[in-house]
Amino acid sequence: MSRLRTLTAGVALAVVAASLVAVPAASAAAITAAADALDGTCASLRVYNGSSPVGYVVRSGSGYGFTSSASSATAFRLEATQLGRYELFGSDGKPAYQSVVSLILAGDAYGDRADWMVTKSGDRYRFTATATGQTMGSFLFSLGAAGSGYTVALATASGCFTPPDIDPGVSGTAAPGVDGSGNLVGTIDAHAHITAAAAFGGQMHCGEAWAPGGVQQALAGCDTHKSLNVGALFEAIVGGTDAVNSPEDGWPTFGDWPQHNSLLHEQSYYRSIERSWRAGQRVLNALLVANRAICELFPYRDTACDEMDEIRVQARYLYSMQDYIDAQSGGAGKGWFRIATTPAQVRAIAAQGKLAVTVGVENSELFGCRELNGVAQCTTAQIDAGLDELQSLGVSGLYPVHKFDNAFGGTRFDAGLSGAFVNLGNLLSTGHWWTATSCTGPHDNEQPLANDDLVKLLSLGVVGVPAGTALPVYPTGPICNTRGLTDLGRYLVQKMMDRGMIIHVDHMSVKTVQAVLDLAAAAHYPGVTSVHSWSDPAVIDRVLSLGGFVASYANAVPEFLAEWRTNNAAPHGRTIAGYGYGTDVNGLGDQANPRPNAAAGPLLYPFTAPNGTTVSRQVWGTRTFDVNTDGAAQYGLFADWTTDLIQQAGADGPLLRRQLMNGAESYVRMWEAAIAW
Repeated sequence: MSRLRTLTAGVALAVVAASLVAVPAASAAAITAAADALDGTCASLRVYNGSSPVGYVVRSGSGYGFTSSASSATAFRLEATQLGRYELFGSDGKPAYQSVVSLILAGDAYGDRADWMVTKSGDRYRFTATATGQTMGSFLFSLGAAGSGYTVALATASGCFTPPDIDPGVSGTAAPGVDGSGNLVGTIDAHAHITAAAAFGGQMHCGEAWAPGGVQQALAGCDTHKSLNVGALFEAIVGGTDAVNSPEDGWPTFGDWPQHNSLLHEQSYYRSIERSWRAGQRVLNALLVANRAICELFPYRDTACDEMDEIRVQARYLYSMQDYIDAQSGGAGKGWFRIATTPAQVRAIAAQGKLAVTVGVENSELFGCRELNGVAQCTTAQIDAGLDELQSLGVSGLYPVHKFDNAFGGTRFDAGLSGAFVNLGNLLSTGHWWTATSCTGPHDNEQPLANDDLVKLLSLGVVGVPAGTALPVYPTGPICNTRGLTDLGRYLVQKMMDRGMIIHVDHMSVKTVQAVLDLAAAAHYPGVTSVHSWSDPAVIDRVLSLGGFVASYANAVPEFLAEWRTNNAAPHGRTIAGYGYGTDVNGLGDQANPRPNAAAGPLLYPFTAPNGTTVSRQVWGTRTFDVNTDGAAQYGLFADWTTDLIQQAGADGPLLRRQLMNGAESYVRMWEAAIAW
């Protein structure tokens, strides 16, 4: 049982608590649930040595002793830290931890030694310290490490401590996730990075989408991101935040973050994802993201910067996140967050009213396939092995090209200061700057003529550039990357089509993407997407012509509406049955800022979401979020943003609502067609 189920069942628990007070504790009901179904349990602990009872656990001094009196036993709350693992809170909120001197003591906060693996042993349980492997039992007449013959009987208790949590703020009965014909009814976020906490070496990003110690651990501030520290400086560069005034007051005050531009802080805590799901989202495409050059720039890290290693770490993080939500929801397979590796699984998950999470990959050195001064650093055998591995991890789609030129093709340039920064990364990854030529028609983002931005970056001394390196100068006006699809790129695209994988064409240079779409058109392959506004409008229309799927970057409301209208008005816009949004959350890109005219015409709370639920403002600790003033500062606010978007569409609102709520269905149909190809 989750924390929230405990909170929302307050009246029922009050009745139960009253009855427990009136009835002697010795007659409390025995607890015999599965070991992974104990989350939220309030229980007394009675320790046994074999078949002989030692006593009930009671708080004593800085630790715990035993009593023969059931009515004197301390009430413990079991709070799941992962499937079959728990934190044990005493009634005073202190977690029991296995000390280095073998005694079990009362601690101040979650840590490795406050984590307990629980397994069934008949009608009792065995508690084992996760960090040390020691079994809970009797040590020197106190609670402590003991032999494997010790077990614990649990019985219902009252008066337990309730740890802090975040309520999604959504109530009411949602409309079904599928209609009478089996079609999905709900929105899709086609581009999100909910595993970014484990990316870029593990420390560049502050905060977690989930953590064993709950919200207090997941959303704590980070010393590395405090004022004028390296994290604050990095965030100031990528997000424009204040590097001088960065107090890092995370839980529970959140005065410093999350903001719509606090790009190196967690914006997709799982309770926020839950809010969006409860308000009508049915599919979330979780893109595992990596960038070796950025990772190596940040001086602190826990994991390797090799991009495929980064992908593997994030895959484990994602599956562990699913397990954690299961643990919070009553046991394995019972959570609302379900990873889907096939379209059929998406449909089955939606039919259960749950959120289907698909897996993709977005990185520049896929399979180690860099190009170094024009020479590919991989082979077709590596591509085949890499695709096998990714599919074994549940990956259904990927970006052949991301921020840098690679062995598959050229990249679409970033613009402005961001472009200068990424161009520097291209130099580090490939040994050369971007090369461009003037072009007409579809084009890549323009670059400064005299690249002063690069001079400024290099003057900071963050990166050592070889002496004598000449800075690039680009033509004015529309330009195109000179690099297009390579032979290895053609091989990769063909193998992806053979496997029914989804080809993400965003970030490809015009020259590269036109070649990819030519291959898809010749093969009549529909499995192509553009899902976060990183393609030229003419390219997006070609995606539609092939039966592909399109979504727009979930940025400011006016910008999204303008692009949506443009795509619907395109030559193949009439083919749009369902439309998506791509949040790019945690992806080093701004989230939607507050609507400029929100003060004059705000979204009113509570509001009715497109799926019929009632949505109130979400509260994190002592901070209350409001999309009118915060924009999409954290993922839960996309429930608010979506409703506001539809309202701001005016006469187009009914069409936009219909296309958004058909977004998940359109995406799955495109995927099914790719597999059937």
